[in-house]
Amino acid sequence: MLNPRNALYVFVATCALAVAACQPAEGPAERAGKSIDNAAKKVGNEVDKAAEKAKDAIDNAKK
Repeated sequence: MLNPRNALYVFVATCALAVAACQPAEGPAERAGKSIDNAAKKVGNEVDKAAEKAKDAIDNAKK
């Protein structure tokens, strides 16, 4: 028998499934944006490494 409590459980489960099923797939613009973000992060890391090497070279030259 479907009492109000069970009906609430069914409703909540149905809503959760509906929300999960309606998530759009990642489109080409979102993939491109993620690629750009990753590339920028890699460039930033390389710039940091180069700056650290330059700092070390300057420190060694001062000695």
